[in-house]
Amino acid sequence: MVRSAHRVLVLVTLVVGAVLLSAVPASAQQLVDAGKEGDGSGGLAFVLFAVLVFICGGAMFFMDHVRRRRLREEEDASR
Repeated sequence: MVRSAHRVLVLVTLVVGAVLLSAVPASAQQLVDAGKEGDGSGGLAFVLFAVLVFICGGAMFFMDHVRRRRLREEEDASR
């Protein structure tokens, strides 16, 4: 009984913490302001966006590669 109450308390604490952390202002998540004129921040924003796109694309390629390899292994095991 005490152990399950402890788990519930930990779960409630984690959920409340997650809600509080997600309630931060959106401006705090803007790392680069590309709207300024003449200070080069637009170029930095473009480079960071390009890096993010390549990271996301690489992650999707890797996940697809792992999925195909797993399917191939399951197919070979079933023969």
